[in-house]
Parts: sequence; structure tokens; C-alpha cells
Amino acid sequence: MNGQLSDNEFESLINDDDLAVASPVTDSGSQDHAAQLPQQDLSFFGRIPVNVTLEVASTEISLKELMDVDASSVIVLDKLAGEPLDVKVNGALFAKAEVVVMNGNYGLRIVELCGNGISDIKP
Repeated sequence: MNGQLSDNEFESLINDDDLAVASPVTDSGSQDHAAQLPQQDLSFFGRIPVNVTLEVASTEISLKELMDVDASSVIVLDKLAGEPLDVKVNGALFAKAEVVVMNGNYGLRIVELCGNGISDIKP
């Protein structure tokens, strides 16, 4: 076996009933029945690592300007001092934040979530 799945095998894994999240019960009179339905444990997904980065700012310069950079050079960026910074998760914009210091370490105080939160993050 080569370790690769065919398209059909992959589809059957995706559509496997054991992996499907239980659908919500729409009958409001059957709360006891809803409590008895098995619920999919999604805690596994909480352990998947993601890459969180803080983007301070950016700018576009010519290659010539970049080649002229030395140890005393200053490159002006496109954000004002004090403006919230971009927090990205796996490269996608997730929130705006400000930098804080906690116990000697840098941290991020989220000031605004962008979009609908985690569901908007795409690989």
C-alpha cells in the first residue's frame, strides 16, 4: 500500500457517519430526546496548533532603496504609532490588537475581532 487515498476513499472518510457532527434538533418539545442524542466531541480540534503572528506594518520600496539600506537606515512604515496592529492566524487576518507587557513577556490585547472570527480563517 502506498499510503495515499483515492478520491473515493477520501470521500467515504469525509462522509462517514462516525465523523459527522450530530444535527441540531428542531423540535422544541423534545429537549429530553435532544439530551440523549450523542454529541460529537470536538475538543480534538482545540489541540491543533496554529501560527499566530503580529504584523506591525508594511511598506513597498524599490529594490534600489533596499540595496541602499545599512545599519543606520530607517524605513518608514504605513501605520501610525498607536494604531492597532494586525493579528494573523496562519496568514489570515483574525483581529486587531495592541502590544502589552505581562510578566516581562510581550502579549497582545485584542481590541477588535475581524470578520466572523475563526470560521473566516482559510488555509
